[in-house]
Amino acid sequence: MPSFAAFASRIFDGLECGGFHAAYYRVLEAFAHGNIRRLIVTVPPQHGKSLGATTLLPAYILGLNPDLCIAIASYSASLANRFNRRVQRIMDMSVYGDMFPETSIKRLGARSDYVRTADTVEVVGHAGELLSVGREGSLTGNRVDVCILDDLYKDAMEANSPVVRDNCWEWYTSVVRTRLHNGSRELIVFTRWHEEDLIGRILDKEPYEMLTSWSQLDRTADDKWLVLNFEAVKRSPPSEIDPRSEGEPLWGERHSAALLKERMKLDPFRFECMYQGHPSAAQGLLYGNRFATYGTLPDVPLRRANYTDTADTGDDYLCSVCYAVDSRRFIYVTDVVYSREGMDVTEGLVASMLEGQPGCEVLVESNNGGRGFARAVSRLCPNHRVTWFCQSANKEARILSNASAVGRNIIMPEGWMRMWPEFAHDIVTYRRQFRSNRWHDAPDVLTGIIEREINGMLDKKIRALGFGSR
Repeated sequence: MPSFAAFASRIFDGLECGGFHAAYYRVLEAFAHGNIRRLIVTVPPQHGKSLGATTLLPAYILGLNPDLCIAIASYSASLANRFNRRVQRIMDMSVYGDMFPETSIKRLGARSDYVRTADTVEVVGHAGELLSVGREGSLTGNRVDVCILDDLYKDAMEANSPVVRDNCWEWYTSVVRTRLHNGSRELIVFTRWHEEDLIGRILDKEPYEMLTSWSQLDRTADDKWLVLNFEAVKRSPPSEIDPRSEGEPLWGERHSAALLKERMKLDPFRFECMYQGHPSAAQGLLYGNRFATYGTLPDVPLRRANYTDTADTGDDYLCSVCYAVDSRRFIYVTDVVYSREGMDVTEGLVASMLEGQPGCEVLVESNNGGRGFARAVSRLCPNHRVTWFCQSANKEARILSNASAVGRNIIMPEGWMRMWPEFAHDIVTYRRQFRSNRWHDAPDVLTGIIEREINGMLDKKIRALGFGSR
């Protein structure tokens, strides 16, 4: 009996089954053999998601057991039927017959009592069949042993519609679930579109665990979902299933890190959802993309300044923001350094940025190496006033309580998301639920700027350090 990867390679000569595809196919094989009953896999667009799960997998499962009834569902009947026809073409191939001689379907044009249409095909001599249905279509009268749901939302407009999401949930609970029995298996394979899409609702209501090790394939409880998320750009910790290093693309041969970075620049919020598998409802974002932008600075800014927060740990970003303040107390961001490099590198990056910001008053948080960083930058920039202070207030309380002022008073340059994509990403996708965020560095610095320039919380500390009052 061929492995799923070997089967795929024989069906499609030259098919790439290395890298993440090898892990993806190994998980699908465990599902095909019944080791997993409930599986959710999220994959970025154009990474071979449907080829593996909705084209190759049904043919492979019927080869293993021709008595199973498999249902494929997608956002439209035409797309689901297209998957069905692709599976049928595979099962017509002579190489398929060589691997699975007990599984065959009615030949096109041949006389037979067995059914073969665009949406239904029966296995000759067995009880198995393959059904396809669009979202909100009927499965009445059909038992379903294996259910495969592939992209139940056509696009962002559908996924952002509460009516469509509610209808999808109603269809899933009242149609799909009612066709399943004790031994049924479910596979949901999506590109994520919204926090409250079908996957989001399921994970909010039913037990699940993230798939990170191969041993989980042998011990997942029948009532628990196993969830595997392939990020387009690796940000989560490496695991047995996805051992990539941080920043490494999922399928670099097809979608390079540079290409993915360009896509993130276009829409960081959508990129985090579709490509990273981490959707956030817009109402759950702290800032979103609500910042005003400017083309040119005011003729006579009140003053120029910089706020720098060195990395708290080796995993954090150094965030250094230069800005100008006008007479109305609007704050114009002029340049940013946002880096996870060591201080031996970031000292030079910040110093180079400051050289292009004449007369800039530099304030550095000294909590974690900031004092030494400030001294190093001061040596590199002798014409700038550089000092440090200790930030003792609670970070979560500071960020959340100053969020409105950040959105109201800070103005970004036109094209800022393209200029500083990682900084922009961590700002516009930052969530109100503090612990849902991995990095707080960019919001922390914008908050510090507001505290310094708008609400006066840092006035005493700044005056004590020798900076003039505003």
